[in-house]
Amino acid sequence: MKNWLHANRRIIAFLLLLGVFRSAVADWNPVPTASMRPTILEGDVVLVNRLAYDVRLPFSDTVLARLGDPRRGDIVTFSSPRDGTRLIKRIVALPGDTVEMRENRLLVNGEEARYESLGRESPAHPGQHGIAAEREREAVAGSERVVQWLPGSAARSSFGPVTVPADQYLMLGDNRDNSEDSRYIGFVPRAKLIARAERILVSADIVDHWQPRFARFGAALH
Repeated sequence: MKNWLHANRRIIAFLLLLGVFRSAVADWNPVPTASMRPTILEGDVVLVNRLAYDVRLPFSDTVLARLGDPRRGDIVTFSSPRDGTRLIKRIVALPGDTVEMRENRLLVNGEEARYESLGRESPAHPGQHGIAAEREREAVAGSERVVQWLPGSAARSSFGPVTVPADQYLMLGDNRDNSEDSRYIGFVPRAKLIARAERILVSADIVDHWQPRFARFGAALH
């Protein structure tokens, strides 16, 4: 055993350093679902910044220091408060915000979001059961993004008004009718946040034999 450790000491050291880096500094997360379409597609591998908000002890959830505060519009990875599943969504409302949704129209602190129609997705993605998604640019409370809806969906299109509790956040997926977000899992405590998504590292089309989508390589996330 000692001889094996000595012979492989360099690769062991490299793997340990890589593990520390991924657990405390930055990581890359494959995205298997459509909940953040059209911003993030299935088959994207997303680079996330683990130092965006907190310094954590490597390989643990212990926070050593706070570095910054999450902002509206940030795309974040976090552990679901319901079952611990790792999710990626967008922060729509901060602690103390009052938020409401009326038939897919968002209001934050009484400000109604502005919407600009971008037409329908064409062709429809197979995972959307052949339904062409309606896309709009949504701007509210100092942040904007492209969101989409699936006509005829039974998703929760209205809720609130609710006030976000202290040290918690309200998350929504950009694919509003296909996202397990705060409408279903509740508010997300800051302690559950893992990292902020920064950009797409690489991407492959999962329904076209994993063909690379080179145009998405290195694209920043907004």
